[in-house]
Amino acid sequence: MLLKNKIAIIHGGAGSIGGAVARVFAREGATVYLTGRTRSKLEVVAEDIRSRGGKAELEQLDALDERAVQEHADGVCQRSGRIDIEMNAIGVMHIQGKAFLDQSLDDLYTPVEGFVRSNFITAQAAARHMVKQRSGVILTLSTPGSRMSASGFLGYGVTCAAVEGFSRILAGELGMHEVRVVCLRSHAIPEALPTSYAGEVFALVALQQGTTAEAMLAESARTGTLLGRLPTLNEVAEDAAFLASDRAGATTGAIANLTSGAIVD
Repeated sequence: MLLKNKIAIIHGGAGSIGGAVARVFAREGATVYLTGRTRSKLEVVAEDIRSRGGKAELEQLDALDERAVQEHADGVCQRSGRIDIEMNAIGVMHIQGKAFLDQSLDDLYTPVEGFVRSNFITAQAAARHMVKQRSGVILTLSTPGSRMSASGFLGYGVTCAAVEGFSRILAGELGMHEVRVVCLRSHAIPEALPTSYAGEVFALVALQQGTTAEAMLAESARTGTLLGRLPTLNEVAEDAAFLASDRAGATTGAIANLTSGAIVD
């Protein structure tokens, strides 16, 4: 078991990626503490984990609420004695598909502010404990939008570049304390469309192109990845478990390419 007896906090634990990661973490022996804004969705993931013999706790909170996130981390550490893994898998609804001249400042700033702020808050809350115990892993999420250049996703592309930059520099801040930071650069995941906020985002973009989100992603996979397909939720979750484990103990400050080889240059 890769994560036997590890204590993991997953913010956005009821989302498509967060829920998939939580299930794999629990299968690999971790106790997972799930947070999110919708309690009923958290309960579904937690109950699924428990029904398979895993350990899961949940807390309804907003990852943009600094005080609530800090108090939750303090409570987890008080209850479990440590925090081994923290992952931010939240979603922030935003607009894609608008050309630059049609965008407002809010179109640009909403995802940047939401994702960067939440990653700072959640990472700092966990890092306060990880530094004291001189161990821990912080996982962030990005997409190949951080390196692509095209029309319609300026705000989110800048956001992904910011999260990757934050992750690399944070690794330098925390490395001397034996705390690792790894950013998982995933890609659009077709099976997540029905349950992820990304489904709504892609549906609007596809509508403007006169197609469906499914068809749009299929074409993107065929022409824009080395494997000719997009990653699955399970693949992202399995990679997250490995990178959070002691077997990846020399990996920090890295951007893990989980995109099926997205062609970005």
